[in-house]
Amino acid sequence: MADARDDRIGELEAELAAKVARIAEQDERIAEQGKRISTQAEEIATLKAQVAELLEKLNQNSSNSHKPPSSDPPGNRHQRRAKAKEERRKRGGQKGHKGSHRELLPQEQVDKFVDHFPDECESCWKPLPEIHDPHATRYQYTEVPPIRPHTTEHRRHAVTCPDCKYVTRAPYDASQIPASPLGPRLMSLIALLTGFYHLSRRKAQGLLADVLGVSLSLGAISAVEERVSNAVEPAVGEVWDRVVDADVKHTDGTSWLQAGTAMSLWTIATTAATVFKILADGAKDTLRPLFRELKGILISDRATALNFWAMALRQICWAHLLRRFVSFSERDGPAGEIGRELLGYTGILFEYWHDYRDGKITRDRFVAWMAPLRQQMEAVFEKAVALDIKGLSGSCANILEHRQALWTFVERDDVDPTNNHGERELRAFVLWRKRSFGTQSERGNIFAERVMTIAHTARKQHKNVLAFLTACCETPDAPPSLFDAA
Repeated sequence: MADARDDRIGELEAELAAKVARIAEQDERIAEQGKRISTQAEEIATLKAQVAELLEKLNQNSSNSHKPPSSDPPGNRHQRRAKAKEERRKRGGQKGHKGSHRELLPQEQVDKFVDHFPDECESCWKPLPEIHDPHATRYQYTEVPPIRPHTTEHRRHAVTCPDCKYVTRAPYDASQIPASPLGPRLMSLIALLTGFYHLSRRKAQGLLADVLGVSLSLGAISAVEERVSNAVEPAVGEVWDRVVDADVKHTDGTSWLQAGTAMSLWTIATTAATVFKILADGAKDTLRPLFRELKGILISDRATALNFWAMALRQICWAHLLRRFVSFSERDGPAGEIGRELLGYTGILFEYWHDYRDGKITRDRFVAWMAPLRQQMEAVFEKAVALDIKGLSGSCANILEHRQALWTFVERDDVDPTNNHGERELRAFVLWRKRSFGTQSERGNIFAERVMTIAHTARKQHKNVLAFLTACCETPDAPPSLFDAA
């Protein structure tokens, strides 16, 4: 006979099995939800990191990155100008400023003298003789007369012999008749306008016609550029020799365009000379031959393409590092704290340097003050590396890899802590690129390199650029030197 209790137990067991199955299903759903939540959390973390990276790139400007001031958006420019306006002095002469005035030319440079004498004595009203006063009050008036080009025409006459009636024409004498229809000074002026003052050929054509009364085609201007480029080649070679042999040199690079193709423009500059070179790219193997035997101290940024230079003979630009630290300081959390700490130490570094440069402290005191600062900054870099923060730790690790090149300016008094000199030399080329979008041919590259090399070096040597270019065109077989014998 069936027991009702057995039936009840069976029902309960079935209910229990159903509940266990439902619990198992719920556990599976919970596990799936956990996986989805974990995946979503990872995706959110990735998206947050991407947003932070994009925001950091969006906020990059000339104060916290390598970007030039011209790339700053209008808002940043207004803020920078407002801040500069608050910090800088009022316009005009400052208190204690001696002032400046136009200096009178020496008498040997004056073309015409007009003497004024008093007619009669202011006391007795008697007539006065015209006697020159060695201390006369002087006034000078300068004007540019109408410029008219001087054209010389060479004529080869044909003369008929009165006896035999044979017609003989004067022979062509290359030593007397110029091969070019344009003189050395005019050619040099054209090269100066297009190669140094960076006028377009069409604007140079207009200026020559309006100011000098010289009409030239665009093709003729291009041909003149090539002639001047060939004439200055020996002088450019001499500048390269001076630069690569220098004990201290600055280098920097930027992009360049040749007929729309991306290339690389580099400069090597010393206090006495500057050279420029347009290259196919900025790779290490491309740059290495420019420096020849790798002599002296090289001041630059941390470009990996320059790692062929011994680290002990380099100086890393602290202005670049400063902009990097500004970028760190604008972050949240530990990265921002590290950045602000590095900014504080860098401010002290430049304060010490300026005091030494301005003669407020001695060399020995400067070196003594820099010793503990060096230890403190390197400790901060090591702490940043240990934090393992993306975008911070790797950069600080790279700075520590350049540890030997951070403090060369402390060890040598002929080395600057920044590469500002190299950047300033490159600035004119950057502005040229912005206006003209680069060059159109290899010949144009060579012309740009050579004329800019001559112009920048001539300015450093206190030589007139036009006069030197003219001398090169006048005596191509015996080219002049930009450097004095001493």
